[in-house]
Amino acid sequence: MRAPCNMPMQWPTKLHLRRSAAALAGGVLALCLVADGEAADARTRVLLNGVATPVVFNDGDSFRVLGGPLTGAKSRLSGFNTLESHGPVHQWGTWTAKELYVLAKMATHNARDHVWECNSDGKTDGYGRMLVFCPELAKEQIRLGFAHAMSVDDRPADPELLAVQREAIAARRGMWAHGVPAYILTSLHSSEEDVEGDGVYNRLVSTVDGHSIKWKHDIKYEECQNICHLGYPVDESRVSAVADRLRRDHAALVTGLDDDAVRRTVRGFAAERHVSTPATAAQQGPLEALLLDWAAKGEFGAAQGQPESCMIHVDFKRRYGGARAVCLR
Repeated sequence: MRAPCNMPMQWPTKLHLRRSAAALAGGVLALCLVADGEAADARTRVLLNGVATPVVFNDGDSFRVLGGPLTGAKSRLSGFNTLESHGPVHQWGTWTAKELYVLAKMATHNARDHVWECNSDGKTDGYGRMLVFCPELAKEQIRLGFAHAMSVDDRPADPELLAVQREAIAARRGMWAHGVPAYILTSLHSSEEDVEGDGVYNRLVSTVDGHSIKWKHDIKYEECQNICHLGYPVDESRVSAVADRLRRDHAALVTGLDDDAVRRTVRGFAAERHVSTPATAAQQGPLEALLLDWAAKGEFGAAQGQPESCMIHVDFKRRYGGARAVCLR
């Protein structure tokens, strides 16, 4: 039996999302927004490596296997990312957090509404989830503006998915209807999560080519604290001056980069305060530390950064159930 919330997909207009958010707040959509453990009617199936497999989609980019030899396995769908669906935590442009929350839930129901062909080689991500690629699901979620293309490192995302995303952005579809930040803040980690002494980071994903940046920090976040990634105006004359100074006084930090690459790196830092594409990973930390020091001393100008993409921090253990954080209720 199909879940009673499943319905033909329509383009999400501003009015539609305003009404959906209001309904969400009033509890009208409560039966649609069932939790994983209560989602008996939300189960569907995928063709996983050619085998019909019962699953339940926890959100628009992950599912849990309900039957067969992989019963209980949790998966993460690779190549794209949907917004967090545990509560109204994302915000950018003129969107409200509740409206983007509705979009996250629409992505979940879109995934549940079809049978997708998926494949996996058994590899897992850093959380132990099986990595799975569902090509048509990835394209459909991105086409509708329910997801964005993503890679987990500094390499661009899949070219085909990026082409679909560019079309969705041009049409201002789904999440792109009311603003397109340079980077989307997709995950937050507070300093107390660092149990091995390696530091923590927040993940930022480029809306241009899908590459990821690890926004490293040592800050302890409070529950329900709103964290924003800031964008800065770029002074091209200062970018040129900093690039020249790097090549002259700190050549080891830009070894392997030609003049254009150094300038692109400095310009990217000036706009986002992160170094995303150094010649080697070993150069990234020292180069970013140096540029942050120069920025603090005014080398990039005195203009203040403006919120670009924001996200509310809630520890994983406080996202679900009766003990969930007050900002998610």
